[in-house]
Amino acid sequence: MISLAAEPIAHIAGFPITNSMVNAWIAVIFFVIVAAVASRRRGLVPKGIHNVIEAVVEFLLTEAQKVTGDRARAKTFLPIVATIFLFVLFSNWIGQIPGTGSIGFFEIKDGVKELIPLLRPATSDLNLTLAIATFTVVVSHLFGLTRIGPLGHLSKFVNVRGVLKAIKHGPMAVVVALIEFGVGLLEIVSEVAKVLSLSLRLFGNIFAGEVLMTVMMGIFAYFLPLPFIFLELLVGVIQATVFSLLALVYFTVATESHVEDQQEPSHA
Repeated sequence: MISLAAEPIAHIAGFPITNSMVNAWIAVIFFVIVAAVASRRRGLVPKGIHNVIEAVVEFLLTEAQKVTGDRARAKTFLPIVATIFLFVLFSNWIGQIPGTGSIGFFEIKDGVKELIPLLRPATSDLNLTLAIATFTVVVSHLFGLTRIGPLGHLSKFVNVRGVLKAIKHGPMAVVVALIEFGVGLLEIVSEVAKVLSLSLRLFGNIFAGEVLMTVMMGIFAYFLPLPFIFLELLVGVIQATVFSLLALVYFTVATESHVEDQQEPSHA
């Protein structure tokens, strides 16, 4: 039986260390090593691993530019979006390593002997996916505040400025502005919904995959799980792509000016 929550396998100064945290640390250490190798001095013509890294970065930058519409914003967003994509992808795939979820120790819980695995996919822990989703939404607002200014960004949610301007254009303009004001308040709710949808989608798909693999392994451990392993590898790519693309879309939308600000020169 797979626990919905990540299981603690040790404690450091009273702080629980869960099996999903171990996988997350493995991912962090892996990318620290990759970053150290990539930052080493190299010649004008990249060779070996540097050639691969530059090809991956250029590919991700080109794809990001298709969403943002300009290279400047793509370069600004790429470090965060690419980090999310690669970390989620690695975390998803590392769960397919033999021993993940099956090697551990037994504990007696409520009179039942249960296996506590030493390794568990990091993205099958709702705490981690919720943290990444919250980070993504918060950063999108920081981008919006720095690019279009506090007043321009906040007016997307509490459009008091639009109501005041509409008074000059008559009653119908005021009604429209009040409707937009209400829509802006609904946008605040949508920001919370973004966090929930991002975190629950990733967690649900990866956790369901772990349950599926456990069932298949329990039925027949040889050959039968192979098609499902390839399926989980595909799901890992899809979920990492969806998460990072949504993050990129959130960043792009947050850094675009309000419709009224874009139309203001034409009114003038």
